[in-house]
Amino acid sequence: MILIFSDNNDRTTIEVIRWLAALKKDFILVNDDEFFDIKVDKKRFFMQSQKNSFFLDDIQSVWYRRGGIFFNRYQYSNNSINIYMNETQHWLEDYILKTLESKKHINKQSNSHVNKLLVLEYAQNIGLNVPEYFLAENTDEVIPGKTITKAITGNASLDNISENKDGMLYTSIIDKKEKESFFISFFQEKIEKDFEIRTFYLNGECYSMAIFSQNDDQTKTDFRKYNNEKPNRNIRYTLPKEIEDRVQKLMQMLDLNCGSLDFIKSGNLYYFLEVNPVGQFANVAYHCNYPLFKKIADYL
Repeated sequence: MILIFSDNNDRTTIEVIRWLAALKKDFILVNDDEFFDIKVDKKRFFMQSQKNSFFLDDIQSVWYRRGGIFFNRYQYSNNSINIYMNETQHWLEDYILKTLESKKHINKQSNSHVNKLLVLEYAQNIGLNVPEYFLAENTDEVIPGKTITKAITGNASLDNISENKDGMLYTSIIDKKEKESFFISFFQEKIEKDFEIRTFYLNGECYSMAIFSQNDDQTKTDFRKYNNEKPNRNIRYTLPKEIEDRVQKLMQMLDLNCGSLDFIKSGNLYYFLEVNPVGQFANVAYHCNYPLFKKIADYL
């Protein structure tokens, strides 16, 4: 049995499930709004939510796409008992999570969010070029027009900023210095790019796409500001072997066997920007005709 953790209506998950159905493989899809009760049936751990149920030892492979496994906790009126029971339930939950992660898997719930600052340090240590960056509480060291700022986290977004719409924190060029100080922020050298590269990594293989975002003022700083009326040109691309070898080394250091990585090509240099273990890669599959959905299904 294959266990898949994902968000509701994630298009990438749907494409992989289509292949699993075509291959006549049994799977369980757990969405991020499900909570499981832990039960024991004839000495076997049994997981049950309102939508799904399974025996822990029936699971043969796990794909952590997004979301995860979440648990209901029993509460007791006696607070002393409640404290003890919470600890007991924590260790049961930990056992289940670690048991699932010990099975054949694509990514893990426990390391699905990476620390960008550590990732950049690791990338530099293994020889990948990284644009110069620094953290600051003011813009004293910022060079206007030549410095960008982005979130320290991954793809940060703000909920309900206006008219109940979500807001993405995009990469932005600093055009002037600020008079006031602010909370610690991430600044990076602005690289004049030839084009951007999105690389999908799966079990030692790299599948790359060149994104010609610099030809459009709307997308030239951050290609995620999609221009749906005049989309960027996207084509298959192959990174130099030494870059792919360093990508594999980086992913091994991060204990990741899947993820989306971003690069910039500038002249003869390739600059590494970041890795997102749960990043979107459907566009890489669609635009470049890579059989990524089937490869994931085959592996599972």
